Amino acid sequence: MAVTVYIPTPFRRATGNRDRVTVAADDVGSLLDTLEQSYATLRGLVRNEHGEVHHHVNIFVNSEGIDALQGLKTPLQDGDEVTIIPALAGGGP
Repeated sequence: MAVTVYIPTPFRRATGNRDRVTVAADDVGSLLDTLEQSYATLRGLVRNEHGEVHHHVNIFVNSEGIDALQGLKTPLQDGDEVTIIPALAGGGP
């Protein structure tokens, strides 16, 4: 089962500057496990030490947030697109 994962610009240094990678996974949690095994420097960028997605990172499966689905247990199917989006901050008053 092949799932395409969009890698956001701030995290691309971990994937050799690739904006998309293909991963075989049954659910979002195992997808993140596989990504972190393949790209060790991704570890800590998307999830904390307890395996929970950081509050400032949103993950979407086919444009729907996993918070509205089954979280890390959201099942994946062949051809799904997963997008990882870190929150942006900055600017001034």
